[in-house]
Amino acid sequence: MLSRLVRSIALASLVGLTPAGVLGQQIEIDARAASITLGGTVQTQYAISSIDGADNDFAFRRVRLAVDVTVNDFLSGYVQPDFAGGGAALRDAFMRLTFSDAFVLSIGQFKRSFDLFQLSSSNDLSLVERDGRIEGLSTCTGVGSICSYTRFLEGLGYSDRDQGLRVAGRMGSMSYQASLTNGTGGTNPDENDRKSLSGRATFAVSEDLRVSGQVGLHDYVDPSGNATAIAVAGDVEYGTWRDGLLVQAALVGGDNWLALDPGLDPATFYALQGVVSYYYPLEGARIVGIEPLGRLSWGDPDSDADDDGGMLITPGVMFYISGRTKIGANLDIYSPQTGDKEFSLKLLSHLYF
Repeated sequence: MLSRLVRSIALASLVGLTPAGVLGQQIEIDARAASITLGGTVQTQYAISSIDGADNDFAFRRVRLAVDVTVNDFLSGYVQPDFAGGGAALRDAFMRLTFSDAFVLSIGQFKRSFDLFQLSSSNDLSLVERDGRIEGLSTCTGVGSICSYTRFLEGLGYSDRDQGLRVAGRMGSMSYQASLTNGTGGTNPDENDRKSLSGRATFAVSEDLRVSGQVGLHDYVDPSGNATAIAVAGDVEYGTWRDGLLVQAALVGGDNWLALDPGLDPATFYALQGVVSYYYPLEGARIVGIEPLGRLSWGDPDSDADDDGGMLITPGVMFYISGRTKIGANLDIYSPQTGDKEFSLKLLSHLYF
């Protein structure tokens, strides 16, 4: 059994060398007590920045193997390691118990139940980088990098991956998910005996329009002891991936707990973001679709301080070769309220199998 699994994983790793027609086929094997479906992503990026001395090079951004495990209708799971950067890191790993459509319990490591843009898979996104980072630039109070919507939520621990429990379900036009996690992110051990909580509820107003609200409680340790920060957000989504117009927009406000003095309350941050794209299907044999896009993101790390925020504008385009396999470019332009405007050009190849 082990030799069959090793051969299958090796085969999945070589899919990038196979003809395009093979990419649509899944690789399935039988394990000891489950069936396993293998897939993956190879994402290469080149980034060049206007910042003097910044690294401008080619790099593997994601090299991920996706392992879907199905035991029966009740028990399933998912494992996703990432081999980018010359090492191995665990992205997702959880067991899923499907009691009903209205109640699904997941145990392990997964994305927190908060940010629309973070919960959108990188396999679907037309944005090269969710946070619009500018290589070599770190000016945003508390979170570093730039003051963009996703940067706040990732840097402050309201979104991205963590270990714990998640419940999710759908009831008519309403769906929900909520997670209880360590709060330290990824595979990092907890630093206290408290837990972080996040949850979001989504209402399908129509077939194409969805409106969501979310709240996050993040526990952290400061010099005065254990504390909890809160963020509240709302978002709107219109359309679907690779099918004409797609609009995603969100607004968030909350505690910037990384921008505080010992013994004082955290600063209050605000951020908003909108992304608009349009997928045009093409009849060509090599390029099956083209998707122009634009992003506007604004963030203020401390509402009591003047001129410490910034605005990010991202024009871009994606060319689709087959399904989710694509190549494209984003130009991230950041205008801080104080300082010079900077930019980063990012080129992306994204192989999905």
